Amino acid sequence: MKKGLLAFLLTFVLGIFSVSAQVEDPTQWSFSQKSLGDNVYELVLKASIQPGWHIYSMYTPEGGPMATTLSFDQVGKGIELLENATENEPKKEFDEIFKVDVWSFEREYVITQKIKVLDPSVAAVTGELAYQTCQEGQCVQFDQTFSIQIADQQKSQSATVEAAAPAEDNATKDDSLWLFFWGAFVAGLAAVVMPCVFPMIPMTVSFFMHGDTNKAKAKAKALFFSFSIIAIYTALGLIISMLLGPDFINWLSTNWIPNLFFFIIFMIFAASFFGAFEIVLPSWIVNKSDAQADKGGYIGAFFMAFTLVLVSFSCTAPIVGTVLVEAARGSVLRPIIGMLGFSIAVALPFGFFAFFPSKLSSLPKSGGWLNSVKVVLGFIEVALGFKFLMVADQTYHWGLLDREVYIAIWIAIFTLQGLYLMGKIKFAHDSELKYIGVTRLMFIIATFTFVVYLIPGMFGAPLKALAGYLPPQETIDFDINRIVRENVKQISVSGVATTGQTAQRSEACEAPKYADFLHLAHGLDGYFDYEQALKCAQAQNKPLFIDFTGHGCVNCREMEQTVWADPRVLEMLKNDYVVVALYVDDKTTLPEEEWYVSEYDGKKKKTLGKKNADFQIKKFDSNAQPNYILLDSRGGNDDDLRPHILAPARGHNLDKDAFVEFLKQGLEEYKKRGNK
Repeated sequence: MKKGLLAFLLTFVLGIFSVSAQVEDPTQWSFSQKSLGDNVYELVLKASIQPGWHIYSMYTPEGGPMATTLSFDQVGKGIELLENATENEPKKEFDEIFKVDVWSFEREYVITQKIKVLDPSVAAVTGELAYQTCQEGQCVQFDQTFSIQIADQQKSQSATVEAAAPAEDNATKDDSLWLFFWGAFVAGLAAVVMPCVFPMIPMTVSFFMHGDTNKAKAKAKALFFSFSIIAIYTALGLIISMLLGPDFINWLSTNWIPNLFFFIIFMIFAASFFGAFEIVLPSWIVNKSDAQADKGGYIGAFFMAFTLVLVSFSCTAPIVGTVLVEAARGSVLRPIIGMLGFSIAVALPFGFFAFFPSKLSSLPKSGGWLNSVKVVLGFIEVALGFKFLMVADQTYHWGLLDREVYIAIWIAIFTLQGLYLMGKIKFAHDSELKYIGVTRLMFIIATFTFVVYLIPGMFGAPLKALAGYLPPQETIDFDINRIVRENVKQISVSGVATTGQTAQRSEACEAPKYADFLHLAHGLDGYFDYEQALKCAQAQNKPLFIDFTGHGCVNCREMEQTVWADPRVLEMLKNDYVVVALYVDDKTTLPEEEWYVSEYDGKKKKTLGKKNADFQIKKFDSNAQPNYILLDSRGGNDDDLRPHILAPARGHNLDKDAFVEFLKQGLEEYKKRGNK
């Protein structure tokens, strides 16, 4: 009995040590992901294996040792597996025990799996690994759960996380919505400093200058103004996306009717700043609000907020375009959260500035330094108001505001502003200027410095600091840089050095359509029609650089003048890619035989801009500009273009080095795919 008891105890102790040994996994796992664009991700599961141990492949033949298995929790419920998982190079040998060829891994084992996220609420991909590690005939089985965080493809291309237990579905959704909210909030803060939003701040200040002298009422109206921005922005965004479709945003920002309306509005505000009249609510509103004295003020604040929302739509931030497309596709909660975050960020600075004019309103309404501030704001309003007229002019090719005409107008405006600050020009409500103070002198110097800076722009200087405010460089008649480039190009073509390359391009590619009124920045050769560009790229065996742009896209001009101007970027765009610029807001009517009904929204597309906008939304699930896509031209004829994207798409980002790496990544991927 003692022997039996001793045997039992020995077996029990060995069993404990055996269990303990099984817990000590000789592998160390790490998990990461890389965004490939269009909600496609490459998941990487990597094991570091202790010396002497090995793991068997996922593709171990039947009858062999235990194969590694990989499973995902959300397959069919939020994600889709693309292709089979791949592994790093295994050790291949015939196993005498199992009598089959087996694949095993020592030191390092890497599994790569491509997935597509179908549900935007998926914030992390969870699953389980089952595998067997072996050493000199001893094998131990393990189960490893994992959770791989999925970052926004526009903001993060890779993220690495440690293995963790799968999160609960509710927690995953909450995290995703919070990330989406804060991403939209940051984009809203960036939108405030955009050219079509920033000019609204002076109008806000002017509006509240004429408000109540009662500080409490003024602050209440300022709060109401801020909350109105949030409410209108969120509601209007959802209405536009669900009822009118996301391409309505392009109509609002580029059609001549709203742009001419905004231009007139700015001129009216400028006239008010100059002292021509005081802006008051219509008499019928005032009469209606007699019973409630404060009602008119709140209505005015609401309509001021409504005007801000309308004008700000002409500078669509990428987050707004993404949110609107999601709403149109039926997702409700995320658009609400996104637009709420965006609008709160936009409303914050306006609410801040709206608080302080109540103090200024206690000063005299005319004369003194206050009137000088208003007049200076009036000059700025006139200058910025021409931006809306410029957008309509560029979109419809009226030819009224070419670059040199626009710059000449600005030179005149700011020269007059400088003379006003010097006291050489006076308006009706100005006080006598007895001397020039230090502050006024600083403004005079800054104003005339700006005028001097503008003058070279009349002759082709890029004026990069104002890239988003001015018409494209290509619209100037007397561009010294372009004249020099064309002369050099003629000399080069007539010589020997580049004749081969020129002949190859002219024979392989057609003359670009629409080149008589559309142009690429910096004299680049390229196309304005996707099909033409695709044929040229295929003939030259080059990838496509697709630039979704617009005449009214401020950020597009800024990217062209700041990032594209980098010699490294220009060199690659000229030599390594076929460039196609697709204007989503151009009003050129297509030939009737090219009209078609969109599969996306069921509407007939009759103009070049609507065709390009529909193409962007349908093929790439985006309607934001600028949007840069690198495409493998060898698959450009397919119905689904997303698998042929060479690198995650880029938008407005002034990081030149990152853009260079973006272009290099596309070239490397193109060459890699060509060798498969």
